Amino acid sequence: MPEPDVQTKPLAPSASLRRRSNEDEAISGKQHRRFKHRKCVKCCGCVIAVILVLFVIILVLALTVFRAKDPTIRLNSVTIKRLDISAGILTAPKLNMTLVADVSIKNPNAVTFKYNNSTSAIYYDGRVISEVQAPPGQARARRTVRMNLTADVMIEKLLGSSSLIRDISSGSLSMYSYTRVAGRVKIINVIKKHIVVKENCSVIVSITNRQVDVQQCRHHVSL
Repeated sequence: MPEPDVQTKPLAPSASLRRRSNEDEAISGKQHRRFKHRKCVKCCGCVIAVILVLFVIILVLALTVFRAKDPTIRLNSVTIKRLDISAGILTAPKLNMTLVADVSIKNPNAVTFKYNNSTSAIYYDGRVISEVQAPPGQARARRTVRMNLTADVMIEKLLGSSSLIRDISSGSLSMYSYTRVAGRVKIINVIKKHIVVKENCSVIVSITNRQVDVQQCRHHVSL
């Protein structure tokens, strides 16, 4: 007589197996978190390294290639555009004079030098006899800008000097010019340097041959 079929039931997992599975899951979770932490640390380290490299590059460029250098002003020549002079023994001397100064601004920087209104003045016997202003402009990188400044002499200031008759008799007038240019250079659109350039020149105006001789010039730059 056949034996009846006996249905077998699967055995329930033991407690040790359940603990091992929980431990494996915990270990897997810890490893995953460690991996994410290491990845985050590496990403942050790369970002910081790139920022440091860029900072060093900008600093090196700012101290070498883009370091602010001193622009220079040069009085190339002065010419007499108009000169009417007369002097008598019993009458006061009369003098009408217009001078044209050829001035250049040299920018040795690797960036543009932008300057404001520049002022030029001519002195005789310690007093201003002519003053002229030039409009603002800019000198491009490693370029030179030239401009002609026309100066009309103030007759009343000139005639007020006690040395005028003596100098006219000698045939020459001793003067000196003063030019001031203020501007700025912007390095990598971050660093701004304000620069003021000044120049003093001694000038001899020859009345006999109507020529102007620029004797000596001194420059001064302040940042």
